[in-house]
Amino acid sequence: MRRIHSWQPAVLLSIAGCSLAPQAPSGAQNGEAWLAGDHHVHSRFSVGWDDTVEPPRPRIGAEGIYPIPTNAEMARSYGLAWMVSTDHGGPNHSKVNLEAAYPELVSSRALVPGLIQFYGMELDTPGAEHSSLIVPHTHDEAERLYDLESRFSRRDPWPPDTARQREAFMLDALRAMRALSERPVLIANHPSRSADGLGSYGQYHPAELRDWNDTAPEVAVGMEGAPGHQASALAPDGSVEPAAARGGYGNYPTHGGFDQMTARLGGFWDSMLGEGRRWVITSTSDSHRNWREGGSDFWPGEYSKTYVWAERTHESILRGLRAGQVFVTTGDLISELYVFAAADGALAEIGETLSVPRGASVEVTIGFLDPAAENARGDDPAVRRVDLIVGQVTGPSPDRASDTNPTTRVERRWLADEWSVKGAYRAVRFVLDGVAQDTYVRVRGTNGDELEPEPDPRGEDPWTDLWFYSNAIFIEVR
Repeated sequence: MRRIHSWQPAVLLSIAGCSLAPQAPSGAQNGEAWLAGDHHVHSRFSVGWDDTVEPPRPRIGAEGIYPIPTNAEMARSYGLAWMVSTDHGGPNHSKVNLEAAYPELVSSRALVPGLIQFYGMELDTPGAEHSSLIVPHTHDEAERLYDLESRFSRRDPWPPDTARQREAFMLDALRAMRALSERPVLIANHPSRSADGLGSYGQYHPAELRDWNDTAPEVAVGMEGAPGHQASALAPDGSVEPAAARGGYGNYPTHGGFDQMTARLGGFWDSMLGEGRRWVITSTSDSHRNWREGGSDFWPGEYSKTYVWAERTHESILRGLRAGQVFVTTGDLISELYVFAAADGALAEIGETLSVPRGASVEVTIGFLDPAAENARGDDPAVRRVDLIVGQVTGPSPDRASDTNPTTRVERRWLADEWSVKGAYRAVRFVLDGVAQDTYVRVRGTNGDELEPEPDPRGEDPWTDLWFYSNAIFIEVR
């Protein structure tokens, strides 16, 4: 729990009528702010493979096509403060990363100094599909990733090693990551892309992600809420391809551009939060080739943004990701989001925990900034509705495969004529009366009129269906 830390929250609390609103702004502390980023970006070192030789020879630029500095410059131009280079692997790709990708990343840091750039990779995950592995910025970051990729990436050995196909091998990898003095962050990518129906998750499944989080809770911290490839329905001239599946989810669709594990009210994400897990969602580009050049991707930051409350340092951003001090948005629907839970003289924000006496009334204040600037499409989208979602925290589920939380509900919905306005800021307030059980709250909003995010039809224009989601605040009853 913390006190008010910058003038924006003070203004929002004040205009929403929260009883904790200070008489005067306190000023930003420690240089923290909402920093937009992308942890899933491919460069030309996401290679293809020449299988006519043994071991297969990497073909630079065959999948991802852009140099790392190009990705970085585009990320900066679209408003990102941080980015992770995450090339996926293959036979002996650990050497490609060490000998080619890393030197280019070092050069990119010098060429694009305004962007905080992390070293990482899209791990070919044992027993699953892909996950973003974000390496802390240390003097030996290149050697650390080489060690992890060469030892644990599913596709790195040649000849292939069938032992690396097992989920148990991934738990060995997480134990090795947990043992490092500077632990990486690992986020499951596009978790339901291989699903063939609602509640059918393909190569990921709920018990597996629980095992990850149990094994290394400071490493395996969450999943992509909104996957990349959101431009898959856009042709190079900007028209819509009617048969294309948003996000590349060809078997079972995204909902409002979000994976079903996140978008389904009372679904898998809520089941994790209901266990008290600090399970974080993010939003990324998965950029390989831009849609204007015949690809299915937006540039980093062009459409999806993951905002972390942090200082402009590698360490602070990783700390914010681990803590869940994160919100995500598509289409630049909002650019700041503040959610406060206040009671008994104390206040908690996104990613934090509020401790209250049993039966306390908890004031929840939601505030956001609707940016006046046009987004990358040239639109100025407006938030039409904001939802406050509440669920109970009941502890570990006896069913490791559980993907529901029946206590989750939309506690309150607000339309645009119901919130307080001060300049570009909007704020609302709600009181949870008589909180008698451990609880979490989270927030989402949209520019549309769907009460729940519906399955996305083929050929949907992603710019017309925008959402934002906060990560959770936990309320512990003492």
